[in-house]
Amino acid sequence: MSGIPDYKELTKEVTSGMRSLRQSQPDLMAAFSQLAAAGTQEGALSKKTRELVALGISVACRCDDCIGFHVQTLIKLGTTRAEIEDVLGTAVYMGGGPSMMYASHALKAFEEFSA
Repeated sequence: MSGIPDYKELTKEVTSGMRSLRQSQPDLMAAFSQLAAAGTQEGALSKKTRELVALGISVACRCDDCIGFHVQTLIKLGTTRAEIEDVLGTAVYMGGGPSMMYASHALKAFEEFSA
């Protein structure tokens, strides 16, 4: 086993877990949803650019769940593999070896969600 998750399955599992939190912690989840909406809205940066930044941070922080959701959104926004690779290069520059490992995870997620 590679240790790299199946991103389609991972995002489904996390989404299911978040449904439970929405029931038990509705105020928290509503606030987080508002934060996400505010953090990704169009402004001086496009939604796509903001999601690319979020992917870079996800890689640097080594969050597979985050990688899955941001790659999924980036594909819906029409992001190309070359754009993903560019942001991954910056994440590796800033995060070194550990980010290199998770950059490969992000490429796997891109391939899964693009299929």
